[in-house]
Amino acid sequence: MSKQTDSAAEVLLEKKGAAGIITLNRPKALNALNLSMIQQIYPQIKTWEQDPETFLIIIKGTGGKAFCAGGDIRAITEAGKVGDKLLQDFFRGEYRLNNAIGTCKKPYVALIDGITMGGGVGVSVHGHFRVATEKTVFAMPETAIGLFPDVGGGYFLPRLSGKLGYYLALTGCRLKGRDVLRVGIATHFVESEKLPALEKDLIALKSPSKEKIADLLNSYHMKCTIDQEKEFALHEHMEKINSLFSANSMEEIVKKLKQDGSPFAMKQLETINKMSPTSLKLTLRQLREGASMSLQEVLRMEYRLSQACMKGHDFYEGVRAVLIDKDQSPKWKPAALEEVSDEFVDN
Repeated sequence: MSKQTDSAAEVLLEKKGAAGIITLNRPKALNALNLSMIQQIYPQIKTWEQDPETFLIIIKGTGGKAFCAGGDIRAITEAGKVGDKLLQDFFRGEYRLNNAIGTCKKPYVALIDGITMGGGVGVSVHGHFRVATEKTVFAMPETAIGLFPDVGGGYFLPRLSGKLGYYLALTGCRLKGRDVLRVGIATHFVESEKLPALEKDLIALKSPSKEKIADLLNSYHMKCTIDQEKEFALHEHMEKINSLFSANSMEEIVKKLKQDGSPFAMKQLETINKMSPTSLKLTLRQLREGASMSLQEVLRMEYRLSQACMKGHDFYEGVRAVLIDKDQSPKWKPAALEEVSDEFVDN
């Protein structure tokens, strides 16, 4: 077991009391998931699921800044440039893990304290319980790097209220703190500094049922008053979001935003204009189709989409502009929505 408890390990897998605990341990990289972490977590979840002595699974991140800021995009980009097999292995492993969490028979509790984006959403949102704090920052920012909101985004985003999921997916809008609970991404809201106590109490539960775990989480949730008075950040815009993002095509969404002309609509238009036109069209289609699919079907579709994106131009250009050179001025190909044909999207 020495490997597992080694503080230098990128992921720690421990059994404490009734709980299996997964700790993402790459604080300098904001706990971004790489292939080796995925390959360690997946079989461990499967083992705990079968173990009569394990009653729940807890996942958390170290470092205080992030739960998990996403997948290790840099490694994927490097692999893509040289045609490395990592491109298949990473996405296949990651989505298989997302599915294992979504179908896990043991209660799964994600402590999403800090930045929770992309791949970090994938290892939390499909579980039974997601505990947000005042430090939680949620986003699916993939359209800015020539990708699409994967890790099952096609499943959970269209199931959020109204057209909120479409708005979050296309604009990469960030939600903070209690708002993550309000939209249903989190199931509970607890003060960040109370998490160690909550974790201790979860571990101390004697052969707990899902109901017992829910009761404990609820008791912490009810005591937390942080930002209770604060209005939901998107409250005044929900009506607009629901009407503007209900269009059947990206061109129509853009047209509606222009016609609306309000400061909110103009701000969204400005954001959308920076995104990869190909990503925007793929994402809209992904969410519309995912709305009536099972999680497994969505992940299968997303795996195929991921591999198609890896063969294209925009992903590498987006990563260059946003993460590597940081000049924030990607040159998308095609450069305009009108140039992304329906045949191309179908393909």
